[in-house]
Amino acid sequence: MKNTKKMTRILAGALVMWGASLPVAAVDMTFFVTSAGPGNGANLGGLEGADKHCQTLAAAAGAGKRTWRAYLSTQAAALNDTKVVHARDRIGTGPWFNAKGVLIARNVDELHSPHSNLTKATLVDEKGQMVNGRTEKPNRHDILTGSRPDGTAFPPSPPFLDMTCGNWTKGGDEGMAMTGHHDRAGPTGDAWATSWNSAHPTRGGCSQKALQSTGGDGLLYCFAEK
Repeated sequence: MKNTKKMTRILAGALVMWGASLPVAAVDMTFFVTSAGPGNGANLGGLEGADKHCQTLAAAAGAGKRTWRAYLSTQAAALNDTKVVHARDRIGTGPWFNAKGVLIARNVDELHSPHSNLTKATLVDEKGQMVNGRTEKPNRHDILTGSRPDGTAFPPSPPFLDMTCGNWTKGGDEGMAMTGHHDRAGPTGDAWATSWNSAHPTRGGCSQKALQSTGGDGLLYCFAEK
């Protein structure tokens, strides 16, 4: 009897140790903030390159079997151009859970509503780790989106301003991109300052240095489309 109890304790301890070594994404992760950007400013290689970055990080975290998409919009060449891409249209239908298994939003409409569960504590990276916010160093709370608050694209550039760093192909001193604040914090408590997807554009261009100057690091939101 004593031997049986001893063996049970040994097996239980082994299971705990084995479980601790499992990737966080062993839970059904369908959303994360990237732990790092591609490293070339807002030149992500277009939407295809951004999606590949999401897919690569998800695979490293044990969630590579899903199809991952970056939450990014593009700008068209004309007002009636049907090739424009809206971030909200490319991320699937939900629901989305973070790496800790916490529900972010049940569907696209909830994601873009006050009923979403988008906070600094829930918007973690693919490893389940917190991402630096506005009050931490280095500040990394600017997340690239190129989107308006409802997840749609901005009007064409030109004649309107570039809000997507040339549809995610510029990494130099030209252009700019709209960002959101993953920590829901800003210089004021106004809706624009605390928006997770449409707080303010970058300044000084699209380079890594320019992104960092406003509190970013070229990070993205990644959603499992399916």
